[in-house]
Amino acid sequence: MELKAKLMDEAQIMRSLARMAHEIIEKTNGAENICLVGIKRRGIPIAGLLAENIRNFTGVEIPVGEIDVTLHRDDLNELPSKPETVDSSIPCELKGKTVVLVDDVLYTGRTARAAMDALLDFGRPSVIRLAVLVDRGHRELPIRPDFVGKNVPTSHEERVHVSITPIDDKNEVELYGGIK
Repeated sequence: MELKAKLMDEAQIMRSLARMAHEIIEKTNGAENICLVGIKRRGIPIAGLLAENIRNFTGVEIPVGEIDVTLHRDDLNELPSKPETVDSSIPCELKGKTVVLVDDVLYTGRTARAAMDALLDFGRPSVIRLAVLVDRGHRELPIRPDFVGKNVPTSHEERVHVSITPIDDKNEVELYGGIK
């Protein structure tokens, strides 16, 4: 696929995450009773950056967990081989908490649905919210993010790729499309 546009550079990503952290603080009355849970893979470092911003703004240490949605996907029967899972890690009791699921890109909503199913295996939080760096539209399920870094209208033929350290060697969001 051909690179069509750079949607966000590192500075834009960091500004968006700072804004999202402020929105989380505001919507959760100070962030005292929340847990951030990053959806594997790129949601994990994004959740860490949000927690760091919240700590810098409020002084509150936010627990950050990781969730692997592989076994909760609705297309397991269609995959050519048995999927490999990575352990999930939830660092706190979920009962009574507001859990903010964090992912890089929201597209059809199927990953977010799988993440909610996986999260409920660990307990029943009071509220589940969704934070995404990029919302590209085209939902197939009635799922809407509560906190969004950037809305990017796309076609089904386009692909949004988020690069984030430490997984990648840079922080940027790019839009790909067409045939190379």
